[in-house]
Amino acid sequence: MKIELEDNKVFFANNGLKKEIHPFWLRERVNNDEFLDKNTQQRLFDPTDLNNHILIHKAKISEKYLEIDFTDGVSSKLEIDKLTQEFSNEDTIIKLIPKIKWDSTLNIKNFRYEDNFFESKIMYELLIEFYKYGFVIIKNVPTEDNFIVKFANSIGSVRRTNFGEHFNVKSKSSPNDLAYTSLALAPHTDNPYRNPVPCIQLLHCIENQVSGGLSTLVDGFTVTEDLKKENPDFYKILTEVKVKFKFVDKDVVLERWSELIQLNENKTFKQVKFSPRLDYVPVLDKNKLDLYYRARKKLSEMYNSKKYRIEFKLDEKDLLMMDNYRSLHGRTSFNNKEGNRFLQGCYIDYDSTEGKLNHLKRKLSL
Repeated sequence: MKIELEDNKVFFANNGLKKEIHPFWLRERVNNDEFLDKNTQQRLFDPTDLNNHILIHKAKISEKYLEIDFTDGVSSKLEIDKLTQEFSNEDTIIKLIPKIKWDSTLNIKNFRYEDNFFESKIMYELLIEFYKYGFVIIKNVPTEDNFIVKFANSIGSVRRTNFGEHFNVKSKSSPNDLAYTSLALAPHTDNPYRNPVPCIQLLHCIENQVSGGLSTLVDGFTVTEDLKKENPDFYKILTEVKVKFKFVDKDVVLERWSELIQLNENKTFKQVKFSPRLDYVPVLDKNKLDLYYRARKKLSEMYNSKKYRIEFKLDEKDLLMMDNYRSLHGRTSFNNKEGNRFLQGCYIDYDSTEGKLNHLKRKLSL
């Protein structure tokens, strides 16, 4: 993968393929002080004000730079490595992190909070692990003064909802959600009725004095990929039919239509939504509904199977960060007469972890 010159034209060559780079594409990337603010890396000019027919008057390669004189009188030195990264998408870290399938045999790797944690290589490694498996557990995270908010804001920004900036998960009278009881919760994703659905959930254990109340996780990526292989008809209808998710509280009614398995444009895994206490299937042809109900039942059986589920106890100061587009979470029941089980939760979005990962890669020269 390299840059080549021929008759004042610039080409990108890779594995025997050779493509000319549009002169205006290069002109947009001039980085002289009068054209680019070095602190923000934002342009000091509007490329839409330029003549689209600007050409290359002269070009040469000098060590690590492409030196170009354009026909509008502007000259610039562009870093060849940065140009090739744009063509190969190597600057997009997230695209290079493979999703790793897992089931009940997974050995959980824990991280440990320490001083200067948020700007450390450990945080970088933690985020890589998060994108591979869809969750991470961090131990020894301080519990005073709603520290979960500081933790979240040190990665990105808290996504506020009608539950507040953060929410307290404990058993209480007259709850507006089953999470605030001592009942068992089957594997589910949070807030499928929102647009957009919160991407990442953090749960921080403040107290846990009960013998039950084990946290559970299931990898929606693994389950849906297995379903696709084992029963493609079930998989297909679950990726096509949209159901209505609905949440009702005294001050708000939230609704959204969506598939239980959502795909990217290239038909690869994007997101799962599963909360059968909140979904409403639309009126369809009877035969299609029969297939849909069988498919949903099979998916639910897989999500609830011991084959796919891991169980663990969140101890005081443990913080669980999970991908709400991929991971389904739940808990076993507990007896609140044994003592307190108190978790704090909040949400952040993908731009938080992506931005933090890019920042740490740049800062640590990784």
